[in-house]
Amino acid sequence: MAEKGFLLCVLFAFFCTWGVSLVNARRLSLPRTTVLDVSGSIRESLNVLSLNPQYEQKEFQHQERSFPSSSSSSSLTLSLHSRTFVHKSSHKDYKSLVLARLERDSDRVRSLATRMDLAIAGITKSDLKPVEKELEAEALETPLVSGASQGSGEYFSRVGIGSPPKHVYMVVDTGSDVNWVQCAPCADCYQQADPIFEPSFSSSYAPLTCETHQCKSLDVSECRNDSCLYEVSYGDGSYTVGDFATETITLDGSASLNNVAIGCGHDNEGLFVGAAGLLGLGGGSLSFPSQINASSFSYCLVNRDTDSASTLEFNSPIPPHSVTAPLLRNNQLDTFYYLGMTGIGVGGQMLSIPRSSFEVDESGNGGIIVDSGTAVTRLQSDVYNSLRDSFVRGTQHLPSTSGVALFDTCYDLSSRSSVEVPTVSFHFPDGKYLALPAKNYLIPVDSAGTFCFAFAPTTSALSIIGNVQQQGTRVSYDLTNSLVGFSPNGC
Repeated sequence: MAEKGFLLCVLFAFFCTWGVSLVNARRLSLPRTTVLDVSGSIRESLNVLSLNPQYEQKEFQHQERSFPSSSSSSSLTLSLHSRTFVHKSSHKDYKSLVLARLERDSDRVRSLATRMDLAIAGITKSDLKPVEKELEAEALETPLVSGASQGSGEYFSRVGIGSPPKHVYMVVDTGSDVNWVQCAPCADCYQQADPIFEPSFSSSYAPLTCETHQCKSLDVSECRNDSCLYEVSYGDGSYTVGDFATETITLDGSASLNNVAIGCGHDNEGLFVGAAGLLGLGGGSLSFPSQINASSFSYCLVNRDTDSASTLEFNSPIPPHSVTAPLLRNNQLDTFYYLGMTGIGVGGQMLSIPRSSFEVDESGNGGIIVDSGTAVTRLQSDVYNSLRDSFVRGTQHLPSTSGVALFDTCYDLSSRSSVEVPTVSFHFPDGKYLALPAKNYLIPVDSAGTFCFAFAPTTSALSIIGNVQQQGTRVSYDLTNSLVGFSPNGC
């Protein structure tokens, strides 16, 4: 018996040692440093102000095949463009462009946090009224966002509305559910790149009555002669109001999707200039993926300082070799996509951050969402401080400089063509991690060589992974299996 006990102890010690070795091997496999191409980033910051929009005047060839909204078996694809593709910036220098983006981004984050707080408190949007605010067209430089606090967006897709389809650019946004487009006649319409959609010219336009489930699913709705009216308002005074209807939506000529509920906005105010409307990719019942019963969707956000293009895809599997993490939901608000995240690493070492910092509590507070519309990742203050301090310790060889706007950690890299910096990584269950490229967290804020650490603290319990950190990575949302996939270099 003693020998058997001794043998068990030896085996136990072996497997424990072997397990620890595996953990250490996994930890060591994470690159400790990565190289930032300083010259390349500065070159792009100089070029973005001179890029000419490549606005597509041509209509897509319409294919006759039609997929009913109940179908989820066919893959659907849309081209995805940065805002540079559609709208030429009038900013005189790159720093003023960045400051405008960051100001709008802060509005975006406040709006999302407020929406979450209201949902937890049981307050509906019908209790909120738009406020008057003078809005300037050039304050539009907000990354992929909805509303004026959420700007006109940085990422657009070309979508056909109606029968025959009239093609327009629409902002795509995972933080919104309601799809809408500006419609004639206009009580108040802002400037857009395409002609205003005329519903009377579409044979498939059908107003919804007040008793329909789509109308009842709206946060704010009213009845007029049994026709459903919608309103979507945002925290800074921007809004869209009009008729709620169903229409046929055409995607890049690949498919026609019938009976999609969409707002036909006759009174639209805010910083939507350029886009004709918004395609909501959120998790609510009125979002585009929900209405077409998509099993999944994915996007790859190209560098917004270039005129490159990528794709927005529906019903496509997560690419092989993607890093996957749990896709979680919050029963207080079904719009947001929460991520099962366990920690953050810097320089190959996990930070001492409680896992609860990334979890939703019993009341619905907290957690971390993936958002295509927020630019800069926001973390709870103590989490951010730990991340920043660790990064600063690993960059003592770089000359520091004053902070810029919401960035408190910046460097003067004007004399460098490239630099080596600690790798920042997001960590998920089962030892999985996503190592970010340096250009996704050390970004230029001017064309003179000032780079800043592109994370920021938030006083909200809600943390957000923004699109600066997502750029160049295909982000997949497997709605059937509740997974988020990250595929680096997926554009």
